[in-house]
Amino acid sequence: MELAVESIDSPALTKAQLADLLFEEIGLNKREAKDMVDAFFDLISQSLVDGEDVKLSGFGNFQIRTKAPRPGRNPRTGELIPIAARRVVTFHASSKLKELIQAEKPGA
Repeated sequence: MELAVESIDSPALTKAQLADLLFEEIGLNKREAKDMVDAFFDLISQSLVDGEDVKLSGFGNFQIRTKAPRPGRNPRTGELIPIAARRVVTFHASSKLKELIQAEKPGA
């Protein structure tokens, strides 16, 4: 099943637009659609907070990476500023998604 996304006018896809697509294409009521989208992203967020990788087949992988502390520099003043250790989320697109992106040429 392929969802039609012609109704998306903005350059960014929002959670509200995803809920609207579920409402229009699948027939969920608006409240159920919104709750489903929220639950999906809450599950992904909580998994990442818990340090678990999230793998979406055919789309890509979200992973938590711990970055070590390092020295930084204020570009305006040149002053050295320590950058604290932190956890960041990385995303790696699947080969299937990469192929789809390469197949669609901008402006074509």
